[in-house]
Amino acid sequence: MAWWDRFRGGGKVRMSNPAKDGARTGSTRVRASDKADEQHLHAWLEGRHGVEGFVEPRTAVSEVTLLLVAHDGAWTRRRVPSVQWAHGFCNRLQIPSYDAAVVGIPQRMRDYNSRVRQEQKKQRPPGL
Repeated sequence: MAWWDRFRGGGKVRMSNPAKDGARTGSTRVRASDKADEQHLHAWLEGRHGVEGFVEPRTAVSEVTLLLVAHDGAWTRRRVPSVQWAHGFCNRLQIPSYDAAVVGIPQRMRDYNSRVRQEQKKQRPPGL
């Protein structure tokens, strides 16, 4: 069968339509935030200073997340119920918060990740 026969309706090969057949269409179900996420954020903040919050919008693969970055670049990210919740969380704890889609991710976080990777390379046994 020629490739153009598929468009004209000729031949016996038919492509199934997963949506009509009741199969999965490739979309995934994303885990929602829970109390454990909020507890992690509170626990992570203990003993850290110079922390800023970066609210990341919902994407195709994750819900709204709150990225907390400390003065030295150490960071954590957790799912949160909404953009408003994330800004409210930061406001209650007197942490400045920003929309990550507008301001981006801070350079100190990238520098921190580079330092961590370099340390891991130094600690890796030869030959790996």
